[in-house]
Amino acid sequence: MEQRALGRSGLVVSRLALGTMTWGRDTDEDDAAVQLAAFVDAGGTLVDTADVYCDGESERTLGRLLADVVPRSDVLVATKAVGRTGPGPMGRGASRGHLLAALDASLDRLGTDHVDLWQLHSWDDTTPLEETLAACDAAVSSGRVRYVGVSNYTGWQTAQAVTWQRAWPGRVPVVSTQVEYSLLQRGVEREVLPAAEALGAGVLAWSPLGRGLLTGKYRQGPPADSRGASPQWQAFLDGLRSATADRIVQAVVTAADGLGTTPLAVALAWVRDRPGVTAPVVGARTAQQLQASLDAEAVRLPAAIRTALEDVSAPHFGYPERRYDR
Repeated sequence: MEQRALGRSGLVVSRLALGTMTWGRDTDEDDAAVQLAAFVDAGGTLVDTADVYCDGESERTLGRLLADVVPRSDVLVATKAVGRTGPGPMGRGASRGHLLAALDASLDRLGTDHVDLWQLHSWDDTTPLEETLAACDAAVSSGRVRYVGVSNYTGWQTAQAVTWQRAWPGRVPVVSTQVEYSLLQRGVEREVLPAAEALGAGVLAWSPLGRGLLTGKYRQGPPADSRGASPQWQAFLDGLRSATADRIVQAVVTAADGLGTTPLAVALAWVRDRPGVTAPVVGARTAQQLQASLDAEAVRLPAAIRTALEDVSAPHFGYPERRYDR
């Protein structure tokens, strides 16, 4: 698997990241072990989790697998903080107190003395940004974190965080942003991606398969054994459903038929090779599903197909992103 630098940093990661949001709940430990081993055998290195995934069970599962299945030194661990992990006002957020406590708890669950990429899971309106980023500086200077990123930030939030850290020598740079990005969710192209490109932050794309819709398996309704058939996930999928989405999915299916590959491979290859994207983050409930994503590594989209997909899925650009008087 190809390796890429994460933004303008020295952190080199695989161009496909393994997401673990379902580990510890929908994915049991045996299946997670098979996934992790297959991912590393394919050349994958970056494994993404968060302290809130499955109430911490995702981190615990990954920690046990790094002790028994794959050496810790073969994996780059990315996790996140900010989400609610306890009661009361200090149980969530981007304050110094919550962030550093959450980091210690993550390290304990992961069974490691450091994480390679620590990401701020969301923006916190109630905490001054300088306090949040000073906590990131403290985490790195203590050796518990190697690199820092953000997640689910808007364009101006991304630019403010990256610029604040660059403004004074010695601050820890923000090297990445993790955002939802797929043929069904291209809104980040208006502001987030240009900000990241201009400021040297790598992009990690979560849900590159459009929450599963781009695989084509939901066209006739959710299969009985799919996440979309469960009340827990139905609203998540419905958030992207529309007549436009149906046209995009059909275009992906048509492209896959023409190339002799799968809709999953077409959708994943499109995101993977977008300008500014370092790695899509692929989650899989089963080892078989993950293998389908790993098999897509060899797929290259011809220019004509790429253009057709971009035309059918193009997001709206207007003022001020696009000026008409130039």
